[in-house]
Amino acid sequence: MKTVLITGCSSGFGRDIARYFLERDWKVIATMRTPREDVLPHSTNLRILPLDVTDAESIRQAIEAAGPIDALVNNAGIGWLGALEGMPMQTVRTVFETNTFGTIALTQAVLPQFRERKAGVIVNVTSSVTLRPLTMLPVYTASKAAVNAFTESVALELAPFGVRLRVVLPGRAPDTRFGANAQTRMEGAIPEVYAGLAQQVIARLQEPGPITHASDVSEAVWWAVTDPDSPMRIPAGEDAVEWAKAG
Repeated sequence: MKTVLITGCSSGFGRDIARYFLERDWKVIATMRTPREDVLPHSTNLRILPLDVTDAESIRQAIEAAGPIDALVNNAGIGWLGALEGMPMQTVRTVFETNTFGTIALTQAVLPQFRERKAGVIVNVTSSVTLRPLTMLPVYTASKAAVNAFTESVALELAPFGVRLRVVLPGRAPDTRFGANAQTRMEGAIPEVYAGLAQQVIARLQEPGPITHASDVSEAVWWAVTDPDSPMRIPAGEDAVEWAKAG
């Protein structure tokens, strides 16, 4: 039985990915900053571990506790909407610490075991916003686009060791808390001169149209992990697929 470690499993995509793998007889190590036993169904194949991807010691402890794994899914991330002019640099650093540096640090932590076994898969969940420029998302988009580039570059140096890397790009997912959480962070990040533009952005987020469901992301991650012939970049969700085709 194979084992996958998934970050950001307290809600949204991470929680659904964990369920998806459990239903297909994988051992799942579901990590969360604040572990909760009630968010996933009880299973002898499930372990829940604390993990803060921005903390080096937390990463070390989680990897040590997890033991050997066959796949890593870097899903943990934070959304942020705001005009660059009103965004403090500390906020910029916070976004990158989780979305970019956390992904890089955890990837680095699992590489020795994958390289030594000459096997392993790493899937980084980024975003379809990297496929086209969008208003009020410059920092978030940059943090995710950096992961895309990082993944494709590291994939080249790890291919000789039998280690695969893939990127999954979800679209807009109103069924999760991700977008709502991002909107709450707009407070204080919108100078008055940008207020009208911000309202337009919020209105567009609420418009009907193609969206991404958590199940779309889980299926894409499963494909990336289990199929060596899967593409490097996998859009997840009807809207993400449309954007990928248009790009």
